[in-house]
Order: sequence, then structure tokens, then C-alpha cells
Amino acid sequence: MDRSSQLLKGVLDMCLLSLIAQEPSYGYEMAAKLEKRGLRLVSEGSIYPALSRLQKTGMVEGYFVEADGSGPPRKYYRIAADGQSHLELWTGEWEALSTGVMSVLNGGVDDD
Repeated sequence: MDRSSQLLKGVLDMCLLSLIAQEPSYGYEMAAKLEKRGLRLVSEGSIYPALSRLQKTGMVEGYFVEADGSGPPRKYYRIAADGQSHLELWTGEWEALSTGVMSVLNGGVDDD
């Protein structure tokens, strides 16, 4: 697995929760949204296990919606209260981490 995939794996749950918090979505739709926003390494094969994990831990709720016309019903996900609190916590942690990493990469000054 390449480095970009490893980095993304660490933040995929947070990204999925953020998308679902914006509006309920189904797996394929989330993969397309992530790709459109520049996360091209995300496949449906990595999204569905993450969604299952988020549902098992009570962060999202799954429900079925009949497809327009033909086809099977689609499983949509909406954020649960626990997922919203985790998203807020993870967002703060991510902001602190990314600020620190960018400081290191940009040659930030040590205060020692």
C-alpha cells in the first residue's frame, strides 16, 4: 500500500462523517464526492467497511430508500448524535495535527 493510501486510511472515518453530516448519502455517492474533492484514492471497497464500522459503533445510522425506477433500494447513512460529537472532536484534533505538520514542513521556528 502506498503512503497516500495509508494517510487517507487514518482520516477516512472523519471524512465520511463530515460528508454524512452535510447530507445523508449512500456509499457510491460518497466515493464520488470524495473523488470530486480531490481524494481519488478512495474506492467503494474501502468505504463500505468504514461505513459498517461507523454504524456498528453508533456514529451513523443506515436506512434504505427505494431507487427511482428500477434497481434495488439504496442504503443511505445519516449521522447520529455520537457521530456528530466524534466529528467535532476529530476535526479539532485534525486541525491541530495538520497545523503542526505544516509548520514542520515549512521550516517553522523552534521556540527553544
